[in-house]
Amino acid sequence: MRLGVLDIGSNTVHLLVVDAHRGARPIPAYSHKEELRLTEYLGEDNRLAERGVERLCAFVTEAVELAEDKGVEDLLAFATSAVREAANGEEVLSRVENGCGVHIEVLAGRDEARLTFLAVRRWFGWSSGRLLAFDIGGGSLEIAAGVDEEPDVAASLPLGAGRLTRDWFTADPPSADEVRRLRRHVRTEIARTVGSVARYGRPDRAVATSKTFKQLARIAGAAPTSDGLYVLRRLTRQDTADWVTKLAGMTTAERARLSGVSEGRAAQLAAGALVADAAMDLFEVDSLEVCPWALREGVILRRLDLLPGRLDHSGLVAD
Repeated sequence: MRLGVLDIGSNTVHLLVVDAHRGARPIPAYSHKEELRLTEYLGEDNRLAERGVERLCAFVTEAVELAEDKGVEDLLAFATSAVREAANGEEVLSRVENGCGVHIEVLAGRDEARLTFLAVRRWFGWSSGRLLAFDIGGGSLEIAAGVDEEPDVAASLPLGAGRLTRDWFTADPPSADEVRRLRRHVRTEIARTVGSVARYGRPDRAVATSKTFKQLARIAGAAPTSDGLYVLRRLTRQDTADWVTKLAGMTTAERARLSGVSEGRAAQLAAGALVADAAMDLFEVDSLEVCPWALREGVILRRLDLLPGRLDHSGLVAD
């Protein structure tokens, strides 16, 4: 079947169309996205500003039309932390749904972590043993670990790169004092989760998803996206620590000139690097493998798992 996933994230809104059936990997057929950076439209009252809501409505309207044009049978729409935590989030979603005729599911932070973990597990397989997965979004950091498809522990922390940049940095580049205070805050928050993860044992494989980790790996020397999905890409703790200092001392324009860094994400890469560095250090991870699948793929895989099946002559479920 042809599935569409409409991901309303804190940084990017993204329509992904895939051809998929149960037991097979989803094959991307079409992609349309825009960096709305919804976190930047959150005011001091934590409400999404009218301009942000208008832009979101316009994108969803366009996405629904494109999904119809591409022959999508089932459109799965979900929103993450920016909408979830906005004081007027329910009002915004009601307005979007009434105007566009599409239901938008609001994912809890823990569900974000669980679905991302599912995608990571399916990508790396059972032979990977115990997995530890990190995902840095615009609004939150997701952490999950386990040996099955359902993680033993899943957590979501308000440590997204966009959120931290907005709330903690006032200068470009940020001052040394701002960087130091944010570093202390990030490490305090992450340290609270270490014990709940460590009690299950050390991971056999540590994995990172999300644009922040991909960009950090790229500027540290990993292969570009053009080399394909199956090229091994790693990010070491030492490279991350080195780049934290460099990125914090750069302006947004200087970061945007780095290979693999998009102009729209350059402003928040320094804060994202602080989170990545803290996570790797506190969880004692020397190296992370970058996984090309993340939340969107997890949503797709879970949907495929729920498709009805029938029994074949052997008594096994078949399509």
